[in-house]
Amino acid sequence: MNQTRTSISLRLTGIVLAFLLTAFTASSFTLAQTASAKQPESLSAAEFSRLSQTMSEDGGYFRSDNFTSNETAYLTVLDKLKQLGASGGAYLGVGPEQNFTYIAKIRPRIAFIMDIRRQAVLQHLVYKAVFHLAPNRVQFLSMLLSRPLPKEKAPTPNSELTEIVGYFSQAQADEKAYAANLAAIRKTISDEFLFPLSADDQKGIEYVFSTFRTDGLQISYRSGGNNPSSGFGGGGGGFGGGFPVLKDLILQTDLNGRLGNFWASNEDFDFLRAMHRKNLIIPVVGNFGGPKALAAIGEYLKKNGFTVTAYYTSNVEQYLFDGELFAAWANNARKLPLTDKSLFIRSASGRNSHPARLPGHRAATLLQLMTVFLKDFDAGKYGSHFDLVTTNYIAPDRP
Repeated sequence: MNQTRTSISLRLTGIVLAFLLTAFTASSFTLAQTASAKQPESLSAAEFSRLSQTMSEDGGYFRSDNFTSNETAYLTVLDKLKQLGASGGAYLGVGPEQNFTYIAKIRPRIAFIMDIRRQAVLQHLVYKAVFHLAPNRVQFLSMLLSRPLPKEKAPTPNSELTEIVGYFSQAQADEKAYAANLAAIRKTISDEFLFPLSADDQKGIEYVFSTFRTDGLQISYRSGGNNPSSGFGGGGGGFGGGFPVLKDLILQTDLNGRLGNFWASNEDFDFLRAMHRKNLIIPVVGNFGGPKALAAIGEYLKKNGFTVTAYYTSNVEQYLFDGELFAAWANNARKLPLTDKSLFIRSASGRNSHPARLPGHRAATLLQLMTVFLKDFDAGKYGSHFDLVTTNYIAPDRP
């Protein structure tokens, strides 16, 4: 009887070991397959357009027009990102131009910018078209702001940033330049990017571009939108709240007093332009807690051998708590290919002042390891947005 039991036990042990070996082999094969996947050096226009469209969800509402960032502390984490080895890989982000500075500093191999607003994707298509059409940062600002450069006494790409900004702060918009630039942007998006534009999309692009023309370097985040196109903006309109204008953001300095915006450096601008011309910065419409977009991005990254280096979330998670989508967001984040160095970049703003907020800023910019976020979420540590931004965060070094 004992021999029979021993024989059965040995057979069961063998079956279990065989199962575990098979599972381990399959898992190892999957990991090896992911690691060996060839990361694309560039994407065709057709693939860029396909990814943006097929990954996107239906556009949603947000109460502001995010023409620019409203976060003056965005450069305070640059040294910390460097210390933590945030370089290469895949970058994910939300919102407007602030992403370009983080991309320029992190130097990823691919980037996805996902926003709940369809207008955000249209604005990034405008940016992409201007990156394609303008060979340097001075001509970029000239085209974006519809302020043509004179034949004499114009700043050059090698001029100091303060000189460049000074010129465009005084220059007047030109209606003929605006009309020609808008036509060129629309044609580039449709013909070169192969991105179909609906009638509402056309209105949205005109709304964005005309606002840059009208406001110039004084353009800023708007606490209420007034875009007449269906699904864009929030009605009501108006600036307010002391939001920084684009000029402020461009001239913002890091903790060491150094200019850090992507427009401050020819090298950073050229890197971004190359990324755009290779179609490697892809805008997507999606909700952080939505059913499709972020999961599709994660699947694409895994298939092509990418891991996430950094994900800039701004303060979007604050609204996910309000809308009861936070758990869905955490589970979407779990679908991304992460390493033990993958980082969130967050803005901690809201009703309560953050302990890491630095003087002169209305919000704190923080980092957090993404794996730590998921561990803390599973442990039930996030009952509110304030819990989230004050638990296991990485603050910038104080000057």
